[in-house]
Amino acid sequence: MSSSNLTTRSSQSDSVARWASVTLYAALVTIGLMAGFFWAWDVQIMPGFARLDDRTFVAAMQILIVVTENPAFFLVSVGAFGFTAAAALVQRRRGQRLAARWITVAFALYVVALLVTMAVHMPINYALVDEGDPSRITDLAAARDGFEVLWRVANVARTVTCVLALVCLGRALSVEGREQGERR
Repeated sequence: MSSSNLTTRSSQSDSVARWASVTLYAALVTIGLMAGFFWAWDVQIMPGFARLDDRTFVAAMQILIVVTENPAFFLVSVGAFGFTAAAALVQRRRGQRLAARWITVAFALYVVALLVTMAVHMPINYALVDEGDPSRITDLAAARDGFEVLWRVANVARTVTCVLALVCLGRALSVEGREQGERR
């Protein structure tokens, strides 16, 4: 094999290795941001909102539901999905099978969080927003009761799955470095 072919192959290998690192770190950061986002709702926002009267609770939730749907949130949420999937594929392509498995588990856990969002949070969020102006809702206690407990329980599930996904990505990072060192 000519030295030019070896140089090309080495350059391609270096490029794939860089892409593998970039996608894995991007997955780690975006999943970490999502875990932190959900965690904040569990330990700060919802416990604080539990102290609010029904009208203030409904009004505040309606506002936060609407403002959460913004480009930064969607970029991180979709980025966590895309970067984690890409990281698993690139690691598998590189022959980093153990790292790829950990990343695949992280991806599956994040998909569970997305499914909880789509199956539970989106329908009840939109239903609460669709109730309209809290001053015109005839039974604020019922609107709150039909929302709050289910929302909190489902959010804990999202937090747990994202934290576990983050742990898996950390493990993948550790394994990937070790597997890379063994190949040298």
